[in-house]
Amino acid sequence: MRILYGVQATGQGHISRARSMSKALAAYSDLEVTWLFSGRSEEKLFDMDRFGDYEHRRGLTFVTEGGTVKYWKTLMSNNYLAFLKDVFSLSLKDFDLIVTDYEPVTAWAGIIRKRPVIGIGHQYAFGEKTPKSGCTILQRNVMSRFAPVARQIGLHWHPFDKKTLPPILDLPDYESCHIGKYILVYLPFEDQSVVTRWLNGFQGHEFVQYSAALPNDQQGNVARRTASFERFKSELSGSNGVICNSGFELISECLQWRKPVLTRPLARQMEQLSNAAALEQLGYATTMGDLDSSIASRWLDNLPAAPEVRFPDVSGRLAEWLAHGAEKPISHLNQELWMQE
Repeated sequence: MRILYGVQATGQGHISRARSMSKALAAYSDLEVTWLFSGRSEEKLFDMDRFGDYEHRRGLTFVTEGGTVKYWKTLMSNNYLAFLKDVFSLSLKDFDLIVTDYEPVTAWAGIIRKRPVIGIGHQYAFGEKTPKSGCTILQRNVMSRFAPVARQIGLHWHPFDKKTLPPILDLPDYESCHIGKYILVYLPFEDQSVVTRWLNGFQGHEFVQYSAALPNDQQGNVARRTASFERFKSELSGSNGVICNSGFELISECLQWRKPVLTRPLARQMEQLSNAAALEQLGYATTMGDLDSSIASRWLDNLPAAPEVRFPDVSGRLAEWLAHGAEKPISHLNQELWMQE
């Protein structure tokens, strides 16, 4: 069986899910998976050996500045003619199944060729009962039409509906026995120099700040790190807590590894604002609207206990489901996996 698996590469969380799925799918020798990434220039992708001879397309992406989505610049910066060319030139005839993690080229290629596409991702989890915030008519339309699919499999921290499964995690087989005194900081959509200066204001606390835009250096109480998949997971494991934006995947990993989280949702971005609302409803994290020194100081001085959450092996179960032709109803997977939590 041949599978085309599209992945939105704008955020690292989609790629992290893809790593987990690639390992699980590799257990089936009769599967041949072709990976397609879009939304980030190819030279900015890193640690991609896992995906072999993958495909890359320009795709569509959002422009962010200072932790805010810039919709006008987003509209002006995307090359829609190139996107349509990618959609119409993508051949699907050799594939038995088409899967997308919110990747628009594969999704729209499936619609145009009347091929059913399976959507597996967090963006497909926003049903009627899922907490939502910042939902304008424009944002709802963009979200629903960005990568539309025939079958939706949502991923979330709680079974808000019958098509929602627990998170797909890409974590090493170890959890650190030694927890350091430092706080891991990953705020990729912020101005990194602003973040460093903000962290410098919390004397008496140590931070490890990650970003693809940073060099490896030391700025006062902040150890700065350039993006690295293996090193990031290792330092996440040994951290005492995490400050991050409200992306789904990293917070899922923090919950699994029992790390207290202080999160700042990306402004004017429905998914992250809704994630923050869900975290507050579930009692899973502390939220702040901006880089709020008062909230951060209280959180740092009295780290809350992490919630006792343990997610099952979702990627392994989904790989088995795909290998058998994706025939079983999603509601059955929903019942099986949430019972294992």
